[in-house]
Amino acid sequence: MKIELISLKEDIIQQCFALKVASNQMQYIASNEASWKEAMENEKVARPFAIYCDERMVGFTMFAFDEEYEDTNDRYWLWRFMIDKKLQGKGYGTAALQVIIQYFREHGANNIRLSTKGSNTTALSMYRKAGFRDTGEMNDGEIVLQLNL
Repeated sequence: MKIELISLKEDIIQQCFALKVASNQMQYIASNEASWKEAMENEKVARPFAIYCDERMVGFTMFAFDEEYEDTNDRYWLWRFMIDKKLQGKGYGTAALQVIIQYFREHGANNIRLSTKGSNTTALSMYRKAGFRDTGEMNDGEIVLQLNL
């Protein structure tokens, strides 16, 4: 399984917009269209990527890299992370998360933060297995997790 992060550009944007999460997951993540709009509004910080496995688009992720932010604990966030509903449960998410973590390492991050609802037990389990730990903080009603690199 070869996972790659490809910068999201206009030529693949419609394919990315076609990726969807299962209906019971929609409460946990913004659509890829909404995420793209947010990326365009935050161009200096947002880094959107399509997730490919063996040259097939399987998901979407977006990071926040704000290296000028004073608080070093809040500089690097995993803002979005999704695998298409037709491809979930096949190991793509776990494999992609490892590639995402490596990306942060290679780009000088000292930690990665993310937040999700406490009821998003599947995602929380995956993040915790990857080494993310609860910070005790909340962000808009979501649990904040952090992985120290």
